[in-house]
Amino acid sequence: NSKVSSFQEFITSIFFGPSGTIFAYGQTGTGKTFTMEGVRAVPELRGIIPNSFAHIFGHIAKAEGDTRFLVRVSYLEIYNEEVRDLLGKDQTQRLE
Repeated sequence: NSKVSSFQEFITSIFFGPSGTIFAYGQTGTGKTFTMEGVRAVPELRGIIPNSFAHIFGHIAKAEGDTRFLVRVSYLEIYNEEVRDLLGKDQTQRLE
């Protein structure tokens, strides 16, 4: 679908630059979480995050020679001016 292909181009571009950011913005209930995560058990409904990982690690798997990669990810929620680390052990803990 067009959402996936546009983000695959963006994800591919980060192999040639220092980093990239995907930012979902909108009112509560508008589909940001679904867009980012999707339904992981249904390939055609996977969101940007699982599709990005598949694209990144697919690219890495095809790399030739002694190319080394470092993949770092952060997944944050900003809600009511509070920031939370969604990959942290305690997702309810506010970050300063």
